[in-house]
Amino acid sequence: MKFSVYQVSRKGGREVNEDRVGYTYTRDAVLLTLADGMGGHPDGEKAAEIAVRVFTQRFVSEAHPRLRDPRAFLERTLLDANQAIVDYAHAHSMSDYPRTTLVAAVVQAGGLSVVHSGDSRLYWIRHGHMVQRTRDHSYHDKPELFRQIPAGVNRSVLFTCLGSDSPPLYDVFGPQALEQGDRLLLCSDGLWSVMTDEDVAIGLHGVPLQDAVHTLADEAEHKAGRHGDNVSLLALEWDTADDFESTQVVIRSEGLADRSFASSFGAVDDTAETATDAFDEDTIERAIAEINEAIRRTALRKRDP
Repeated sequence: MKFSVYQVSRKGGREVNEDRVGYTYTRDAVLLTLADGMGGHPDGEKAAEIAVRVFTQRFVSEAHPRLRDPRAFLERTLLDANQAIVDYAHAHSMSDYPRTTLVAAVVQAGGLSVVHSGDSRLYWIRHGHMVQRTRDHSYHDKPELFRQIPAGVNRSVLFTCLGSDSPPLYDVFGPQALEQGDRLLLCSDGLWSVMTDEDVAIGLHGVPLQDAVHTLADEAEHKAGRHGDNVSLLALEWDTADDFESTQVVIRSEGLADRSFASSFGAVDDTAETATDAFDEDTIERAIAEINEAIRRTALRKRDP
């Protein structure tokens, strides 16, 4: 595989960055994951952390070096991530579940597969035009699911996410064939809430990928102002043309062994403050240990008859 990838996560005007973002790849497959912990519920950032970590760990354990069925992997892992969040809440006797949106994509054999729940989005851009984007699980973006929307309901409110005893609603599509130079953008609502789809498509076109990502993040922060939301973007350019290799970092995965992988998990924009800024190292290590324990319990439950 040959591709370019770049990510940014900024806390904007919020005290804490509740977004989590990362990518992992093997010789034959790449996973992109973004989660946006939901405010108004406890530990939204931990729900997002659990979701991204579950996807990363499952991918590493199953992609040797490719997944048997990318679409089935995405569906199954989304449900596993939801259960891991529930287990975490039960283990800590929480009165309410941490909640998070999620969008994840797998590119394998030149095909794109996507799953999402909530309003974190994926944009698929070709030559500056939008091929497809995910539709939010909100009254505004999916009115056809409801015979009648109650008067006074905020149409931007989500009706599903990860972090519930009942299985979350989600959409999945793919695999669909990518073409050389196609660009994918996963983002939290801190970006798309202040930009149109056309803004995003134009912003991703005609400049090196990392420049496009930084410019979009800068514009979103500027438009949102000092009270703006967290802004996270994860972008991939598929099969970067040789002519553009000098202008951006290109990953070639052919040299990886069958069971080898590389990952950015936990990486963020090096100019940005993140959720971990507010904690010391011991607190961070304890939080990660708790998250891993929730994931372990979920895996044990799946093995028990």
